[in-house]
Order: sequence, then C-alpha cells, then structure tokens
Amino acid sequence: MRVDIWSDVVCPWCYVGKRRFEAALARFPHRDAVEVRWRSFELDPRAPRLRPGDRIEHLSAKYRIDREQAEAMERRIAEAGRDAGLDLRLDATRGGNTFDAHRLLHLAADLGRAGALKERLLQAYFIDGEPIGDPAVLGPLAVAVGLPAAEVDEVLSGDRYAEAVRADERDARALGATAVPFFVIDETYGIAGAQPPEVFVNVLERAWSERPD
Repeated sequence: MRVDIWSDVVCPWCYVGKRRFEAALARFPHRDAVEVRWRSFELDPRAPRLRPGDRIEHLSAKYRIDREQAEAMERRIAEAGRDAGLDLRLDATRGGNTFDAHRLLHLAADLGRAGALKERLLQAYFIDGEPIGDPAVLGPLAVAVGLPAAEVDEVLSGDRYAEAVRADERDARALGATAVPFFVIDETYGIAGAQPPEVFVNVLERAWSERPD
C-alpha cells in the first residue's frame, strides 16, 4: 500500500498532520506494508529565499485578517502542535522559499532517506528557527541525515530535480489539492488536512480491505 503526502516544510499543519498520520500508522496492523512518498507542494512559490518584515503582518495580509485574528490563528496552531507532541516555536520561524528544500527531498527519496530529511527540515524550521530557504542551511541539514555532500552540493548549485518538484505540483492540481497537507491512500482515497488519527486509521483499513488478494 502506498500513501502519497503533499506538504510543504513551512506549513505548520503539515507538521501536525505528519504526527497525526504517524500515530494512525502505529495503530495500523499492516503498517510494515505501507510505503510513504513525500510529494512537493510550495505554499508560496514566489517567496524570496528569506522573507523580510513582520511575520504576523504577512499572515494578516495573506489571509486578509487583522493582526489579532492572525495571532489567535497561531495560538490555535501551537495548541494543535502540543496535542500532537510538538513544541512549535512559530514566533521564531524565518520564512522563505522552499523550492530547494523540495529538490533535496527528491534526492533523499532516491536514496531512501526522504522521511528522515522531511522530519529534519520541519524540525529545523519550526523548532530550531532555521531559515529554510538558505542553501547554506539546507546543505548541512541534508548531509546530517545521510545524504552525500557531493550530491547535495550538485543539487543546490544546479537545477536537478526541478522538474520533479513541478511534476508533483501538477499532480496536486490535477487532484484538486489547493492546500496541504493532502494525503492519497493507494491512489484511491484522498484526505485533505491534518485530520485526527482516527480518520487516517479508518481510511487505511478500508483501503486495505479493498486490495485484491
């Protein structure tokens, strides 16, 4: 069984959704037969490498809400993170372009390390306050989870995997996914958003029961 997950490394609900999905997978009797594929989705493809200015003001403008509403939204996200076992430091995040991060995730997938790099990038951004759009930051993070330094440098200095990222994003649009996280289980069932673990368990069990013998 394959689970495709479209997400971005600067999306807090993607981190929460990852934890909730992992909790569901731990309860799924056939978890060892599940292959997880991380798919690319950029929340803001036009973002600079490091976003300047006030973070709350950016959220206010993006969602067309006032500052107080934006702050309340972040409190709700932080609470959801705590419930999922995450200490999200949203006030310390340093937003920026994630295209290079997604290209490195494709390299990691080819080397069987996508899950490890995905977790490390999310931790770097949401907990360690790292500027995830900076190649000088991305390189060491990728090497730390076992990617060869020479290949990491090659990706970051060129355009390798650029088309793979764009292909993932085209697939998301074709599926009607306009936000993330977005899960597709066995190419059949789509789940939008960071749903409770019970939702994932139910869909995993249904998909498994419908597999051919």
